[in-house]
Amino acid sequence: MKWLLNFIPRPLLISLSIWFRPFIKLYYKGTRFTDPIDGSSYRKFLPYGYQKNRDNALCPGTLSLERHRLLWLYLSRETSFLKQNLKVLHVAPEQVFYTKFKSLKKWEYITTDLHSPLADIRADLCNLPFEDNQYDLILCNHVLEHIQNDIKAMRELYRVLKKDGTLIAQVPLEENRDTTFEDDTIIDKKERTRIFGQYDHLRVYGKDYYFRLESVGFKAEGIDFLNSLSNHEKESFALPKQERIPVAIKK
Repeated sequence: MKWLLNFIPRPLLISLSIWFRPFIKLYYKGTRFTDPIDGSSYRKFLPYGYQKNRDNALCPGTLSLERHRLLWLYLSRETSFLKQNLKVLHVAPEQVFYTKFKSLKKWEYITTDLHSPLADIRADLCNLPFEDNQYDLILCNHVLEHIQNDIKAMRELYRVLKKDGTLIAQVPLEENRDTTFEDDTIIDKKERTRIFGQYDHLRVYGKDYYFRLESVGFKAEGIDFLNSLSNHEKESFALPKQERIPVAIKK
């Protein structure tokens, strides 16, 4: 798995997975783990990781990771977003959510990315081709760590979001790190993987991530939804050991 992630371009991986996923899903069918996104169950999940494989991380059917399953549970249990009439922008749409969100009758659902085959609109996150105050909800997960000028990208997300709109922007965040670490001089892919966890990451966020969001105007917090779940759910859904949901409101 590490070899595939590090050497095959992500857009190609997305395209290939569409063809192979039904066979992998059937092979791993079982009862030990359940993906809450579609309710399917498996005898095991696949290992996943750019640097070190995490056991039972990737669902064979939906291709969800731990963070995707946690976010889905949060959206479906703690918010009414999935039932509301909303104009939604999904930046770098995850394959696991794409069909699900596209089918929501009450959503005007638009996707954007520079390279993804799932993008409706090809765009640079630092220069979005949208007018001000357009969206009720923006999903932008595990994107900002790839952006050279993440503050500029945050300003663009703030600009196109409606007043009182919500941005959910998950990032790799180390809870024991107070300050975000970034170093533009690290260009070697192996060194980036060693330091940042992935060859195309430019930083590791610390707890100051929320202050960075607030510096452009958001009111931001990390929702500790994970610890509201039972140990049984954490295990059967194969959720992260520790992760908050970053939620930012435009005030």
